[in-house]
Amino acid sequence: MDEKEHSEVIRVALVDDHEVVRIGLKNLIDHQADLSVVGDYAMGATAVEQIPHAADVVVLDVRLPDLNGFEVCRQLKAKDPDLQVIMLTSFGQDEMVMDAIHAGASGYLLKEARGHTVIEGIRTVAQGGSLFSPEVTTALLRRLKAFKPPADPVEALNDTEQKVLDYISQGKTNREIGQFLFLSEKTIKHYVSSILSKLGYTRRSEAAAHFARYRSERPSE
Repeated sequence: MDEKEHSEVIRVALVDDHEVVRIGLKNLIDHQADLSVVGDYAMGATAVEQIPHAADVVVLDVRLPDLNGFEVCRQLKAKDPDLQVIMLTSFGQDEMVMDAIHAGASGYLLKEARGHTVIEGIRTVAQGGSLFSPEVTTALLRRLKAFKPPADPVEALNDTEQKVLDYISQGKTNREIGQFLFLSEKTIKHYVSSILSKLGYTRRSEAAAHFARYRSERPSE
């Protein structure tokens, strides 16, 4: 490892099916005194098998021949929670950024990012930080602003669940509700369990009281 001190070097693994990309990144990274490429992989399955506990940071492509990059990220984080992952991709759609965050990635950079941005990104996530390119940050903020959580958990129920809850508030039994909605008693029981779970209750009476309060506080249309 030449003059690099192992204890101070950030170990980097590269996962990309394009050999030219891997070679370019490896040359760039290995010219840094505090960074060293410890492995490069074209296939996600091989990366999942060999990278955990052998690297500090993974630069991971979203599109791989065998596995989805987000799935590779999830599996890597499951095996080695301390491993930091930067998704490096040509795609910056809002949904993909959110998928990367949910998968446990610490960074998301577009492939047109300059070399020094990638290098600084590796250092940043290795120290426990996060890194998203300006384009990705804009997309993420746009997605978050568009998300409006329901004012009441009742609003998170689907149409059938709301109908079932309405009948529950009227004191109807599962059999009666099933007759009204032309569904089996077993199906209604399933809906009731789902409703109680979503509302955070264990008793039908609690859910009924919640629904009554919700309707009384709801603005008249």
